[in-house]
Amino acid sequence: MNYLEKLLQGAPVEWKTLGEVAKLQRGRVISKQYLSENIGDYPVYSSQTANNGEIGTISTFDFDQEAITWTTDGANAGTVFHRLGKFSITNVCGLVNILDLQQLDYKFLFYWLSIEAKKYVYSGMGNPKLMSNQMEKIKIPIPPLSVQKEIARILDAFTAITSELTSELTLRQKQYQHYRDKLLTFGDEVEWKTLGEITSPTKNIQWKNNTQAYRYIDLTSVSRENHCILETTEITALNAPSRAQRLVKKDDVIFATTRPTQLRFALINDIYSGQVVSTGYCVLRAKEEVLPKWIYYCISTIKFKNYVEENQSGSAYPAISDAKVKEFRIPILSIQEQKRIVSVLDKFETLTNSLSDGLPKEIELRQKQYEYYRDLLLNFKQDEASLSPS
Repeated sequence: MNYLEKLLQGAPVEWKTLGEVAKLQRGRVISKQYLSENIGDYPVYSSQTANNGEIGTISTFDFDQEAITWTTDGANAGTVFHRLGKFSITNVCGLVNILDLQQLDYKFLFYWLSIEAKKYVYSGMGNPKLMSNQMEKIKIPIPPLSVQKEIARILDAFTAITSELTSELTLRQKQYQHYRDKLLTFGDEVEWKTLGEITSPTKNIQWKNNTQAYRYIDLTSVSRENHCILETTEITALNAPSRAQRLVKKDDVIFATTRPTQLRFALINDIYSGQVVSTGYCVLRAKEEVLPKWIYYCISTIKFKNYVEENQSGSAYPAISDAKVKEFRIPILSIQEQKRIVSVLDKFETLTNSLSDGLPKEIELRQKQYEYYRDLLLNFKQDEASLSPS
């Protein structure tokens, strides 16, 4: 007998569609101008997932209740949120109102929809959608209310642990950014050189008569969060994109010059030595007077971000030239002092960014633990005969 069966104690589980147990409605158009002209205390939720879906706060509210909202359009279609209190939603959101709270619990329904809603998203014409007419078809298991609340309580506990760790990570990242910038702040007491002065020229690949296969690092291959290379594609002379031109080797620092304020950069390791990166990267190959990691940390600073913001061009597709990147000046310390500071920053980075150690690893493990128990506790077996006709 599994844990769910123990909770149920033989109690029947009725199945109904969401449309049978809840009223569904859409939000309203709330423009950026309206947001700026009506600033207040009540959140407005839209289609994004960042910041819990909040895009601003206004002086009025459309709802004052417990509810579930979902994203109806775009890349995040089918994402669900549990809401409580005074709020408004935009026209790319839907709202779920449970009809009978003696039959169905909001938190239980939220956890169920967090699994099921994405399955009902229609992705035709390149614009994913989950409209009310599809949402209402989702089948919902309805065990006894006490069982629903116990399942929600257990999953809430796992969610709280992950949230606490994520909050701690955010705090640690802010501390790290502060100390990193402080450690890398110098005045006229040290020598300053441009990146162009302390890096060596690199070579492009010669595709003609080249039969070798390479791993290709595109602009999206590098994580903005932890600056690791996550995904690459295998290319040859036959299928190489026109931008696949730059050969890199171990300890090169690559910096994305397209949308440069995103600070998408990485240090090339053994795995990617001898491989190919996009011409959308500026490749910084350190001369002997500087450590590659010294360059890596210098371009991670707020000072460098401000520099590229001031020197990028284009509004729809902002970019900065390699030449302009290499005009950025960094402090040049003795190799011994560079090593000391790099060692300190490495420890901070491991704590805040490493996927194999530190808080990110702990969050990943807790998330997997949550998903394991969520799937275990919501593993209801549908009896087709028990599904109410729609």
